[in-house]
Amino acid sequence: MPLVTRRTLGYAAYLVACLAMFWPFVRDLLHLALSQDTYSHILLVPFITAGLVLMNRHRLLESAENSPRAGAMLFLSGLLLFGLGWRFGSLLPGGHPLTFAILPLIFLVWAGFLFFYGSHAFHSLQFPLLFLLLAVPLPESLVDAFIQWLRAGSSEVTYWLFRATGTPVFHHGFIFAVPGATIDIAPECSGIRSAIALLITCLLAGYLFLRTKWARIALLVAAVPVLVIKNGIRIVTLTLLATHVDPSFLTGKLHHQGGFIFFLIGLLLLWPVLIWLQTKEAKFMNRGTAPPGPVGGGPHAASATTVTQR
Repeated sequence: MPLVTRRTLGYAAYLVACLAMFWPFVRDLLHLALSQDTYSHILLVPFITAGLVLMNRHRLLESAENSPRAGAMLFLSGLLLFGLGWRFGSLLPGGHPLTFAILPLIFLVWAGFLFFYGSHAFHSLQFPLLFLLLAVPLPESLVDAFIQWLRAGSSEVTYWLFRATGTPVFHHGFIFAVPGATIDIAPECSGIRSAIALLITCLLAGYLFLRTKWARIALLVAAVPVLVIKNGIRIVTLTLLATHVDPSFLTGKLHHQGGFIFFLIGLLLLWPVLIWLQTKEAKFMNRGTAPPGPVGGGPHAASATTVTQR
């Protein structure tokens, strides 16, 4: 049997053992992702990581080494982190109880990868492996702060879009009064699920279609204002449709299930930025000079990958 197959089978058995040990926490994580929109992206994270590793599986063949010492250190770090979380996690304000169980599990996944494939393979596939961190539930205090920022940004964009459309509007905090309707940008209307999906899409697009860290960071930075712009467009569109066409637009399918449409609008706003960054990278390469930041190793394709959201 080829060496790489033995390694793969060994690593697969190791992963099954880790999942079995952490199964109660994995089960709770699945329930959390299925029950709360804020964490629904967690369901996709392991599959995206597996897909990216398979796309770059040739890198596993380039190195036939083991890194048992580094793997053992990371394994012990994961166990220590789990022990500290079990003992002191409840004392940390605003922390999510699953954070201190899923993060150690990811440490163990990394440790096994180091043991079976080595540090060279780990470094060459660091993006897919680090992508697993998105499966760790964020602390509730951080989620609440992010939702508050989205509400505040969406409120400002909504106000100026109403002004741009010539709609008379009274604005107080998160409440807007226009002829025929009064709306409140509640936390559930912050667009956090769409915002997380857009950020994940930008991470993947940067890895797949850009070659340098500076360009990938620039794409993420460009996505920040788009998070609130697309939500403001959504709020104004639904309100104007409700006041000029049918009031049910504020409670119907477009309101509850039409987030994907406005998610696509966000992607369209970011598409020129991605093209511009690719053009800049190509110019640097043609001149024979490297742009700021080290060159990454992501594969390239012709179109961006999207993450579906409601």
